[in-house]
Amino acid sequence: MILYEKLRLVIDLIDNILDFIKYLKKQKKVFIQTHNFPDHDAIATAYCLQRFLVHFNINASLIYEGDISRDSLIQMIRDFKIDIRHNSEYSISNDDKIILVDGCKGNKNVANLKGTIAGVIDHHNSDAPDDVEFNDIRHEYGACVTIIYSYFKEFKINITPDIATILMIAICIDTASLTRKVSDADLEAYSELHHIADMQYVNKMRRNYMQIKDLDYFKYGIQNIKINGEFAFCYFPEGCNTNLLGIMGDFFLAIGEVTFVALCAQNEGKIYFSLRNENEEWNAAEIIHEILEGTGFGGGHNEMAGGVIPKSQNFDPEIIYLKFLKALELKTDI
Repeated sequence: MILYEKLRLVIDLIDNILDFIKYLKKQKKVFIQTHNFPDHDAIATAYCLQRFLVHFNINASLIYEGDISRDSLIQMIRDFKIDIRHNSEYSISNDDKIILVDGCKGNKNVANLKGTIAGVIDHHNSDAPDDVEFNDIRHEYGACVTIIYSYFKEFKINITPDIATILMIAICIDTASLTRKVSDADLEAYSELHHIADMQYVNKMRRNYMQIKDLDYFKYGIQNIKINGEFAFCYFPEGCNTNLLGIMGDFFLAIGEVTFVALCAQNEGKIYFSLRNENEEWNAAEIIHEILEGTGFGGGHNEMAGGVIPKSQNFDPEIIYLKFLKALELKTDI
């Protein structure tokens, strides 16, 4: 019975994808949009979806809002000649169709652009919108790109070494090398892609994710981190790249006594948050949503989440710190 149900789900998915492909073939312009300030998983998902659609003679342009600042990500884009551009470089009309990847319609970290959202492919804790042609949201997946891997598999499309390498980079980075929110599907993808991908390049991307200038941020964090029980908090008033915040979050989470890390930084008049969590009693996405309600927005997964306060004048690090202590039911230490 279970096997039959799984087979039925696969057949339904294939039918839904085929219907969506027929829909896209009728459109003049198709864009694939990532969440704002895309990371490796978002760009890999967009690019591999673009390559998947090419098999059905559908051309899609890759777009994003924000910026791409991490050197390893820029290097990956350059090495694999990924043509992803800021949305301002295109003239997007209301009739153009947009597929959102690694983000969902209505999320605050997804820019509301001109054009009609036709599809959503995501792995965050999002509710599928009912006014789009196609939804594929798999909350349990550690990497969004694993969803695209399944498309190649179900349609028996050959996975070339370059696609395999990009898929592997995203899976490794988004799941912290299969140590964070990894599903059976992620493991299956990793196992097969390992024999196809350029693992030397993948490992280079995994290891070389920092620069010498980043060490100053680590120094500041080590000197200014507040630790209360299992909770660690630090604010970077001089600013810090959001991707680097996540890297440092993993670093501080490696402290044996710490199970929840909240880092935040001021960038261009906004306050950005990055959360890391390994305590099963806490949900990072729910906590950041609670903390920022009324002043900003946030979301993500149980294990990692992010958020933004659009106006830095509405931010007080001490008040935010106390809000985290309350949400985590920890004693105030000040």
